[in-house]
Amino acid sequence: MSKMKINPIYNEKEDDYFRNLRSEILPLLPNGDMGRVLEVGCGTGDTLDYIKNATHCEWVCGVELFHEAAEEARGKLDEVYEGDIEKINLPIEEGSLDVVLCLDVLEHLIDPWSVVHKLDMLIKPGGVLIASIPNVRHFKASFPLFFLGQWDYRDAGILDSTHLRFFVRETAVKLMECSGLTVDMVKATGFEKGSKSRTINILTFSLFRPFLEVQYLIRAKKSLG
Repeated sequence: MSKMKINPIYNEKEDDYFRNLRSEILPLLPNGDMGRVLEVGCGTGDTLDYIKNATHCEWVCGVELFHEAAEEARGKLDEVYEGDIEKINLPIEEGSLDVVLCLDVLEHLIDPWSVVHKLDMLIKPGGVLIASIPNVRHFKASFPLFFLGQWDYRDAGILDSTHLRFFVRETAVKLMECSGLTVDMVKATGFEKGSKSRTINILTFSLFRPFLEVQYLIRAKKSLG
């Protein structure tokens, strides 16, 4: 897959950056069948394709900035809109979506708060917005800053050179609730079975847990009222 020239920094990304089944968000999905699901930053559509087949969704749709990834996603999804979510108007009826996914997306935006407001309008009462947001307090970012005075951007990870906004747990939750949605689930990654962070967290009685949490998987629900 060749890279787009929308931003030269993205040209350095490996192809795997655009194709990835995000299985870690599956526990956050609503129970039962979901009718209509939208993913912002769908890449090649792997996550939505899995969700559609596993839950029998009526309709799955992606928004993707990069043409080559969007073209591949079109072969898997019911609809793909190509463009910048901060600039395009989605031809989707307000209050018609059961689930909206923003997985490693919001931190790349100039104004993620406005995008949350935009997406909130599309979600039906009782529907959810699910996002994954990196934790800038993680020791790989915070310790070099505090003790060495270093803030070095990388090709990937928490200090990805394409990140424009940075969050800790509290501000990530506030972002998800900025339009009136209510966060009802937050899960932190980094504590997978067998990981060093999991062992350290147990041995230190969770004293340093905020510095070991890699990213937050957050679900925010729209009120039925």
